[in-house]
Amino acid sequence: MENQVFLSFVFYSTLLILKMYTLAIITGQIRLRKKVFSNPEDAMRHGGLEFYREHPDVERYRRAHRNDMENIYPFLFLGAIYSLLDPNPSIARIHFLIFFMGRLVHTVAYVFALKAPTRSLAYSIAQLPCFSMALQILYSVSSYW
Repeated sequence: MENQVFLSFVFYSTLLILKMYTLAIITGQIRLRKKVFSNPEDAMRHGGLEFYREHPDVERYRRAHRNDMENIYPFLFLGAIYSLLDPNPSIARIHFLIFFMGRLVHTVAYVFALKAPTRSLAYSIAQLPCFSMALQILYSVSSYW
């Protein structure tokens, strides 16, 4: 655990995973509160098939969670490989922080339906460090081909 870059990566990655878990927990709570279930057996357990349905609030949180999975998982791969390249610790931290803050703002904008272009701007900003890390990874391994 002497690699400062990897420790920074682990810190921000853990925060991102906790954010994803929080979205999942909130989604479940909304389901229970609004009696909205995605499986007939769950609906039957909570009152009947009429609760086997969709609700806009549940769907908004589900979409935010899915968007996290589509973006955070690639970040986890890129960040782990990037950490092995011995980048400057300060620059690496900035990469991880920008991605984390972008995803956090994106989630807040998504679940609270903030005015455009907040969500798309947060998404785009969060992609910048991912592209940077991907290019650095490709540059580092290109000499082996």
